[in-house]
Amino acid sequence: MGEVRNKQVTLRNYVTGFPEESDFNIVESKISLELPEGSNDVLIKNLYLSCDPYMRGPMTKSEATQSKGSLSYTPASPIAGYGVAKVIESGDPKYKKGDYVWGFTKWEEYSLVKAAQLVTKIEHSDVPLSYYTGILGMPGMTAYAGFFEIGSPKKGETVFVSAASGAVGQLVGQFAKLTGCYVVGSAGTKEKVLL
Repeated sequence: MGEVRNKQVTLRNYVTGFPEESDFNIVESKISLELPEGSNDVLIKNLYLSCDPYMRGPMTKSEATQSKGSLSYTPASPIAGYGVAKVIESGDPKYKKGDYVWGFTKWEEYSLVKAAQLVTKIEHSDVPLSYYTGILGMPGMTAYAGFFEIGSPKKGETVFVSAASGAVGQLVGQFAKLTGCYVVGSAGTKEKVLL
């Protein structure tokens, strides 16, 4: 298969304030579509990338985000997050060419990842694959586990949702309404509230 171009979204420099388009670059590199011999990695083509609130922290240079074990982006390197991808080649027997997967990847067309970064092999593709970046991905799983497994409110109870306009909070509010709860939500600004 040989080498192909690989467009990447990189952090231009650490961000202060709110991220803006000028804080990022789109660059091209080359990647081989063949795994190195004996590799246990998985080569994927990224189809959908999730842009989540937690990604803001690693864009800032601070002691908290630079501590060992914390996710931190490096200027001039691709940023990373959760995404949906198709397996191109696999050195891991759990994944085969053509499988759809959801997991932690870089913001680039193709990524070579450790199999451990792939959270799930997508078995049900009868819904749009983009759903795995939202309701069926990290925000949805967080909302579901927090509401049903930890909170487990009953019909008729009042549920308060902080950050109700966020990726997780808006799902918790919907789960609560579907359960028959009275829902009260808060948001940071009036602009985030739909009446």
